Amino acid sequence: MEGHKGQSDDTDAGNSIHAEIYGEDGVIRAPFVAHIGAAIADRDILALKREVGDLHQSEVGDLLEALLPEQRRALVDLLGSDFDFSALTEVDEAIRLDIVDNLPNAQIAQAVQELDSDDAVYILEDLDQEDQDEILSQLPFTERIRLRRALDYPEESAGRRMQTEFVAVPPFWTVGQTIDYMREDKDLPDRFSEIFVIDATFKLLGAVGLDQVLRAKRAVKVEEIMHETRHAIPATMDQEEAAREFEQYDLLSAAVVDENERLVGVLTIDDVVDVIQQEAEEDLLRMGGVGDEELSDTVAATSRSRVPWLLVNLCTAFLSASVISMFGATIEEMVALAALMPIVASLGGNAGTQTMTVTVRALATRDLDIYNAGRVIRREVLVGLLNGAIIATLLGLVAGTWFQNVDLGLVIAAAMIVNMLAASLGGILIPLFLDKFGADPAISSSIFTTMITDVIGFLAFLSFASWWLHLG
Repeated sequence: MEGHKGQSDDTDAGNSIHAEIYGEDGVIRAPFVAHIGAAIADRDILALKREVGDLHQSEVGDLLEALLPEQRRALVDLLGSDFDFSALTEVDEAIRLDIVDNLPNAQIAQAVQELDSDDAVYILEDLDQEDQDEILSQLPFTERIRLRRALDYPEESAGRRMQTEFVAVPPFWTVGQTIDYMREDKDLPDRFSEIFVIDATFKLLGAVGLDQVLRAKRAVKVEEIMHETRHAIPATMDQEEAAREFEQYDLLSAAVVDENERLVGVLTIDDVVDVIQQEAEEDLLRMGGVGDEELSDTVAATSRSRVPWLLVNLCTAFLSASVISMFGATIEEMVALAALMPIVASLGGNAGTQTMTVTVRALATRDLDIYNAGRVIRREVLVGLLNGAIIATLLGLVAGTWFQNVDLGLVIAAAMIVNMLAASLGGILIPLFLDKFGADPAISSSIFTTMITDVIGFLAFLSFASWWLHLG
């Protein structure tokens, strides 16, 4: 997957550099990659610092992905402390691990101290437990505790994605005290738009926006202008659920609280955008039966990701083959059936995939629920019947004309209507069934939907043909 996207300043210099390294298609220019590769080969540290030092972390990430593995490692090694480790949150996991595994833990420990906590967790969470412990042991106590707490939360939870740097003040402080605190404290986050209000036990009481602070008089107490935080996010909440909260309530940031409603971090919109993109990519890959595969994965890893569902597909293919074998005599009697069978299965499979894709997406976005499921199922049945009638008419005319057999055209038309109806029902009911029992409908819906359309399509077509031949 593509990694974590941070915030950036849109300066003229940055835009100029961007124009130089990217082509019109948004892909990093080959001459720039070759130039950096030559500097790496010559071990020209000054040139590398000049060319790479001013790049945004996302641009460095794109450069790392464009370089060869040995060039990536050499680039990080040559830049040393000048390498921006936040760029590692912008690359595939395989590339990130390849780079980090070739660095001493002491260097990683030094680097993560300069990162925001969410970026540091993003890098550390992929490491072995032994390496994590060694790196954390070399950090200052406060930072070590913060990172350890975030790493203790479940993977892909809000606690893993949150930033532990935030601004929090007690309710009895005045606006003047709050402003002075923000001016003088050196450990505040670089960017924030909201100040949280907590009691002595760190329990979240509310929040106040910076705009409200700037508009209020210095003598006004924070508790007088704060608002209740109605959308505090539990640290254990799945990151996709947290992203949905941001989408529904148009949030820019949200407090993250533990089981005792104590403030432990803040989730910001830039992190949520990454989550939305990551979850969308995962759903797309799972619908293709390839799991969490990435372009930088090795041949062995890619094979392991794809083989399991291919084996399941093999089993369902044998089921379809067994249906065909039941009608061997019918096929021998009319060879035209063998030529037309793939058409019935193919059209049914495509129709099922259309319905399944819409259903899986609706389930992921929570647009499909128990309140509208019946209406949507009825709609899909009617769509299946209408599309089936249209395709069946065209297919029947073509088949009848092709083989000079009107009855054969009627047989395949009838089978097409049945299969399109089965495709529509399978495309919506299978994802609903899997979701009901806690399975991920994005992973296995396509295989089972295809199985149903193949089996029903062959069974209907060959049954109708056998019945017609016996009548004849």
